Amino acid sequence: MPQEKPNPRDVLTPDTFALLRRIADTGSFAAAARAVGMVPSALTYRVRQIEEALDVLLFDRSARQARLTEAGRELVHEGGRLLDEIDAMANRVRRVATGWEPHLTLALDGVINRTTVLELCERFLAMAPPTRLRLRDETLSGTLEALTSGEADLALGLVVSATPAPDLLTRPLGELRFIFAVAPHHPLARAPEPLSDAVLRQHRAVAVADSTRRGEGVTHGLLDGQEVFTVPDLPAKLEAQLRGLGAGFLPECMARPYIDSGRLVERPVERQTRNFQLSYAWRKSKAPGKAIQWWLEQLDNPVTRQALLNRGRSA
Repeated sequence: MPQEKPNPRDVLTPDTFALLRRIADTGSFAAAARAVGMVPSALTYRVRQIEEALDVLLFDRSARQARLTEAGRELVHEGGRLLDEIDAMANRVRRVATGWEPHLTLALDGVINRTTVLELCERFLAMAPPTRLRLRDETLSGTLEALTSGEADLALGLVVSATPAPDLLTRPLGELRFIFAVAPHHPLARAPEPLSDAVLRQHRAVAVADSTRRGEGVTHGLLDGQEVFTVPDLPAKLEAQLRGLGAGFLPECMARPYIDSGRLVERPVERQTRNFQLSYAWRKSKAPGKAIQWWLEQLDNPVTRQALLNRGRSA
């Protein structure tokens, strides 16, 4: 009865990769066998099993030394990479056992300063945690939805009026003031002030799309019957208004540099000034992990919270 061909999964083990590396480094089957405490015939049989399983030659046996073939070099290279991955995985598992989450996802509303977030990420990753960090761009109700659906662990930039689920904890992030601004060449830049709703309704508004995947989402500052140009995020909204493609409210910290330079014009409107109280939220847990604890400690700092809402030109 013919012997069954070895299965690659059975022969390609961490010990196998280490053995092949030893042979390649010493250039001799005999020397490698002595180094690992095997008889040469057993080592040779082991290599032949690997070659049979892969249906390739790993060593050039015509040379005096054990030289890797091209396929052998590729296997040793990939094997070394897999060994590094195994070591890294073992380190992550050991650290996760000490209280670190394997993954942490942050849902960021469009008003959040990405530069500040990345500075915090830099400090977090400098600790070399086993936690793999992920950022999600969200807008309006989509920010809360990412948290309640379990797709995010921490949400930044929630509108306080949004009612969180009972299993969430929220804290105030700060207030964000919005101002109405248009490009200098836009018709509303020369209209009599304060601008009434009737006047605004005659001109196209630029709005940011809600990132929710359930329902129609929410909008702010739009009037019934008004033409709307919808863009994916705040930077796109700013760019559209700079080009005169429409008008609308922008975070004051984001618009102010362009108003000071003359690229935008702030116009008073009859409607009430738009100030939003924003918050951050996370899911309740009897034993919160060390990663979420670290981020919550940073958010306890009022300077950090203010920086997260200061978009400015970096947006």
